[in-house]
This record gives sequence, structure tokens and C-alpha cells, in this order.
Amino acid sequence: MIAEPKEKVSVKVQKTQDYSLVLYNDDVNSFDHVINSLMAICNLELTESEQCAWIVHTNGRCSVSHGVYNELEPKCIALLDRGLSAKIE
Repeated sequence: MIAEPKEKVSVKVQKTQDYSLVLYNDDVNSFDHVINSLMAICNLELTESEQCAWIVHTNGRCSVSHGVYNELEPKCIALLDRGLSAKIE
């Protein structure tokens, strides 16, 4: 005989979607411009910015920041305003 539960419990799970801000290679902007933009907008250190610039150059894309959409959107717009190719995925 299986006992029935005496009370029902409902569990609410709050899901936050984690997005990535992806920078794409455009063959137009200089390494210095990309590096300086990443430092200023994404708050990356010099070494991180240089590594991201090389990854973009060799692989065509690099995730430069992660988080919720509302936090990444201003960063993406700022990168686009500087002439870089970026997208939130």
C-alpha cells in the first residue's frame, strides 16, 4: 500500500538566462582599438583584452563577457558604437 502525501508542496524555480557578449572579427579595426575598447567597456585587464583580440583574429569570434541580457545590452551597444561587430547570444 502506497501512502498519499498529507500536503502538497509546490516549488518555484527561478531561472536566469546566462547570455554571452560575442565579439566578431571584422578585418577593419586595429588590435589597439579592439583592446582599448574591451578594457573600457567590458572592464577587462590588458592581458585579457589582448587575448580576446587574438582569439577574435584567429577564430573569427570570442565571448568577451557573460551575464544577464540587461547587463550585456549597454556593453554591446557601446562596442557597436565604436565600430566593432558584437552580438548577444
